[in-house]
Parts: sequence; structure tokens; C-alpha cells
Amino acid sequence: MYAVVTRLADFFAMLGGAILFVIVLVTTTNTGAFILDRIVGPFGLNVSGLPGYEDFVQLAISGAALMFFPFTQASRGHVAVDLFVANAPMPVKWLLDRMWLTLTAGVALFLAWWMVQGMLEVRSDAVEAGVLGWPIWPFYIPGIAAMILWAIVSVSQMFGDARYA
Repeated sequence: MYAVVTRLADFFAMLGGAILFVIVLVTTTNTGAFILDRIVGPFGLNVSGLPGYEDFVQLAISGAALMFFPFTQASRGHVAVDLFVANAPMPVKWLLDRMWLTLTAGVALFLAWWMVQGMLEVRSDAVEAGVLGWPIWPFYIPGIAAMILWAIVSVSQMFGDARYA
């Protein structure tokens, strides 16, 4: 089970990276259009930027940034204060690890719950992106899924990770 969850966290991080890559491409294109417009502007030519660029970046980054949390948890990439527990007995390390994994899972589920509440409110209010006119609520889904996966990774580490076994 832990291996499946870890692979899913890897997939989320790769998908988040792909979204960031698209954001970089769109940003580069928009910046290039701005520079080109400044170059050809004196000649009476006009090169416009991408309409809705800011909307797209804001919506895309909102999910992509959260998609790295499960991978970071699966990699144990969070901050650990080993200095204080380096010489502690193994049962103490095990207990502290389980306590933090439980707290992490709880925080992730708490954030997922409030994101669901926010998504439902945004959906009921029919909020749309200003320029593109896209509904905002679907862009909550990757973040909610990432928070749930983050909690699942934390719980699976309690039973599948032999770090303090």
C-alpha cells in the first residue's frame, strides 16, 4: 500500500511540474510579446500579449503548488529537528514520529475540508475569472486531492515506512 501511495505522490508532483512548465511557457510567450511590442511599436505595429494571462497563471498555480506536498511528505522532505532526538531511545523517536505524522494528516484533512467549503461557496456564487470567464471552482479540485493524498501519505507512513522500526 505504501508503495502505491508513494507512486501516486510522485505522479502528483510530476503533474504539478508539468503545470508549472506550461505556466513558464505562457509567461515566456507573454513576456516575449511585450518585448516585441516595444521593439515594433515605433514602426506603427502592435503585438498584444495573451488575453487572460493573469487569470490563467493564478488559477493554474493555485493547484500546482499544492500538488508537491504529498511528494514532499513521501520523501520525508519536511523539516525535522533531529538535533533534539538524535540520542533519544528508539521508542521515543518512534512515538514522536507517529505523533507528527498524525498531526500532519490532521492538518492536511483540515485544509482539505476548508478548501471543499470554499469550493462549494465559489461554485454557488458562480465566481468566474475576470478576463477568461472560466469558472473558478474546478481549480480547487487538484488542491483538495493533493491535501487528501498528503494525509493518506502521512497515515501510510505510520504503517509502511520502516524509518523508526
